[in-house]
Amino acid sequence: MTIIQKISIVGAGAMGAAYAAMFTDAAGFSVSFVARGERYERLKNKTLTVNDRLYNVPVVHPDKVSEPADLILVALKHHDLAGAVSDITALAGKETAILSVMNGLESEQTIGAACGMDKLVYAVAVGIDAMRENDRFTYANPGKIIFGPVKDDGSGPGLARIQEALDRAGIPSEVPADIMRAMWWKFMINVGINQASAVLRAPYGLLQSSPEARSLMRSLMEEVIALAEKAGIGLTEKDLDEWDRIFTRLSPTGKTSMLQDMEAGRKTEVEIFAGKVVALGKEYHVPTPVNETLLRIIKVIEGRSGG
Repeated sequence: MTIIQKISIVGAGAMGAAYAAMFTDAAGFSVSFVARGERYERLKNKTLTVNDRLYNVPVVHPDKVSEPADLILVALKHHDLAGAVSDITALAGKETAILSVMNGLESEQTIGAACGMDKLVYAVAVGIDAMRENDRFTYANPGKIIFGPVKDDGSGPGLARIQEALDRAGIPSEVPADIMRAMWWKFMINVGINQASAVLRAPYGLLQSSPEARSLMRSLMEEVIALAEKAGIGLTEKDLDEWDRIFTRLSPTGKTSMLQDMEAGRKTEVEIFAGKVVALGKEYHVPTPVNETLLRIIKVIEGRSGG
């Protein structure tokens, strides 16, 4: 098994910066961001500050890549992915593994349509509390990357190779028995915590302490559980309890990515959260009134802020 050394990160937001720092701190990795256009010009001469430590992570233009990456980590917002697919393709070689920690249920299919699903694993990032304030990034908890094969026939990237790289970087990881269930579980979490925090403008602490806020979060998640049953995914009420155990350990001052986007006046990922729930509700004939309401509310807020 050839070890992973060259890491290319697509997406220099809070999660991309946190993972860049983790890989850079470990031995044996060559880490770079990949960008083009305005983003390349903006990033190429900047020093990355993560947890008050400076990192000189190079920024590579995809048209000037000399050799493929061993691992491509995709940490974009969903509305930025379509414009970055060609960049990901330029980085991918025969032995490249692609791991997307993007939110939602669709990024792997979008990337795989261009690069080949044989290069991808399904993956979710759970519990990482990365935040961005201007050009400074922080995280207190690295969370866990849960990943697994796209197919059960032994094809695709070697899971042991990826896990060894994550272990070396000190990034907790897990290969579950059912990766699609894990994907839906993370989708359920995002639909609840991201959207509740966004409309309430609330950090984790308020959601941890307010019964009404937790009730809103739970109602959003319960609609995902009802959809999962129709989709043949075995989510249950017990999964809400599993989330509670993680949720109570998050920093009270931490903020979801959606709340950070709201506060910065950026476009949110509501389309892949409430928008996806509403679309699946129509497909499966399952009522989704709570998500329908939040979809409207967040769209109004985005329209006011120009997001």
